[in-house]
Amino acid sequence: MSPVVIYTDGACKGNPGPGGWGALLVCDGHERELCGGERQTTNNRMELTAVIRALEALTRRSDVDLYLDSQYVKQGIEQWIHTWKRNGWRTSDRKPVKNAELWRELDELVARHAIRWHWVRGHADTPGNLRADALANRGVAQVNGTAR
Repeated sequence: MSPVVIYTDGACKGNPGPGGWGALLVCDGHERELCGGERQTTNNRMELTAVIRALEALTRRSDVDLYLDSQYVKQGIEQWIHTWKRNGWRTSDRKPVKNAELWRELDELVARHAIRWHWVRGHADTPGNLRADALANRGVAQVNGTAR
């Protein structure tokens, strides 16, 4: 089976404020769009949620190329999480890790797949990223009651 290509993005109108997340999954010529939102959240939570919801949508172990414009998520999952886990979900200055429940959920999902993480510059003409951004904004509109 071909790798699953995933693009994710989060959006927040105010930080904190109403937020949305979006994901585009592509495999063997098939596409699936996912989006949602929360009334009161942060951009970082929406970035994490987008990745979590995308990986939850996979029904079997997959090779994944995951594209995101969040250094927070990419560095968090590739680097920082190892220290956080060793430190009992505390940062190097002994403060609780923000969004720890989402990081734990993501950590479990990541263990189920072979994921290659790719950072892309946001709003820089990467078609999949632009679609994920539009989906995230659709999620905001849904929680704001302005979706069409």
